[in-house]
Amino acid sequence: MECDDDTDTSYIRVLPDACVELFLNYTITPVGIINNELHKRSIVTFRMSRPKDVQMRKGSGVIAVCFYPGMAYKFIQIPMYVLSDTTAALSDIWGSISTQIEDEIAESSNNEVRVSLLQKYLLRELANDKNNLQIAHCLRQVQLSGGLIPLGKLVNDTGFSQRHLSRKFQEYVGLSPKEYLRVSRFIFSLGHLKKYPLCSLTEVAYKSGYYDQAHFIRDYKDYTGYTPGQVVQASYILY
Repeated sequence: MECDDDTDTSYIRVLPDACVELFLNYTITPVGIINNELHKRSIVTFRMSRPKDVQMRKGSGVIAVCFYPGMAYKFIQIPMYVLSDTTAALSDIWGSISTQIEDEIAESSNNEVRVSLLQKYLLRELANDKNNLQIAHCLRQVQLSGGLIPLGKLVNDTGFSQRHLSRKFQEYVGLSPKEYLRVSRFIFSLGHLKKYPLCSLTEVAYKSGYYDQAHFIRDYKDYTGYTPGQVVQASYILY
């Protein structure tokens, strides 16, 4: 992601999902302004429950990495519920290694080399990970169902108690299974808004598994700050 001097730096509204994103800065320009707070160096944005307004700074350049839900824990080793709804300096998460990576990437000649360097570090960290197969299975099933799989089936599939499954989800994702199902259904509905631009919002709600318009509208107001109709019309909302 690069923002040159001719780029329009008006803000965009980024909507919640269950992902963690890393923005590794390879310039001397601050990364950007997030919810009115200036971030100068590399940052990590953790799982959001509310939208964030973001403005890139002219002259900034970052390599952005989006971790699938539950996957950032492999590289950070801090329970995700502790960090939810925060934006942290990468140096606070990875310590001095973050400065080393920043320096190497800043000295690189192009983005291909930069991505290769960062990927090499991430793969080295991943080699030390012990995968939690039950959580990986749950996340996959939620994704395949568009957030419509019953919570009871996830509990039965893992063999965990509901309380233990909730603790594991909080650790890996930063959400309870019920909350994760809700945000997944919302994300699935955003896909329908893009895929079926001529459909009525009532049809989109139905295709996305909402039982009624009230729940559909409530989720949009919670996760975007707007009604579904306003989301469709707003060009500055990123989804």
